[in-house]
Amino acid sequence: MIRSLQEFAAYNLWANERFVRRFEQEEEEAVLDHPAPGSFPSVRATLLHIRDAENAWWCRLNGVPAPWPAHASGDIGTLLPCSRKLVAFVNELTTERAEQVQAYHDLRGNAHEQTAWRMLLHCFNHSTQHRGQLITMMRVLQLDMIPANDLVRYQREHRVDH
Repeated sequence: MIRSLQEFAAYNLWANERFVRRFEQEEEEAVLDHPAPGSFPSVRATLLHIRDAENAWWCRLNGVPAPWPAHASGDIGTLLPCSRKLVAFVNELTTERAEQVQAYHDLRGNAHEQTAWRMLLHCFNHSTQHRGQLITMMRVLQLDMIPANDLVRYQREHRVDH
């Protein structure tokens, strides 16, 4: 289980880096804020939502209050430190800690309890869902160089064991 969580955490960071680096190449800042269909109104809003959610899950896993938004800045690069914190957390994770039930509150203040490994899987899956939406947004905005970000692509590039 720990090995799988480590792979998902590393994959999540890799995929987020690909999108941030791609959008940092846009000469017009307006591209990030141009209306595009999705759960959020723009590319920037989607990337910042991923950032805020990843930070919230890290905070919940560590038993600390989760600020929303995670950062006052609208800079899309602020997503990456949140993803890196998750990698660091998972790299230090023991099986006992992964199985531990963690109490936390959602953004509405509702109390929940879940094992740490399930919280992490949700977090990584949530980010994947929104990266898929980013691809659709890019197509709507007629942007090129859409980052390949499938898990299998990550595994092939990083020669993850069979």
